[in-house]
Amino acid sequence: MTAQRYLIIIEEGSANYSSYSPDVPGCVAVGATRDECEREMQGAIEFHLEGLRKYGDPIPEPRTTAAYVEVPAG
Repeated sequence: MTAQRYLIIIEEGSANYSSYSPDVPGCVAVGATRDECEREMQGAIEFHLEGLRKYGDPIPEPRTTAAYVEVPAG
């Protein structure tokens, strides 16, 4: 099986970090640090996809991309 790369969005909160993947609806994770959040999200996606496979549900294809745009400050 080949690896797939899913985009995750990591948001910094007041006490922790949270993440989600636009291509894996319902799959979220949190962590005390950015690195912990990223590791937790990797595990959450793996677990989520394992459940989908177990029940014969389709595996979502990674489709989302990201880009930054610059806007004038002020």
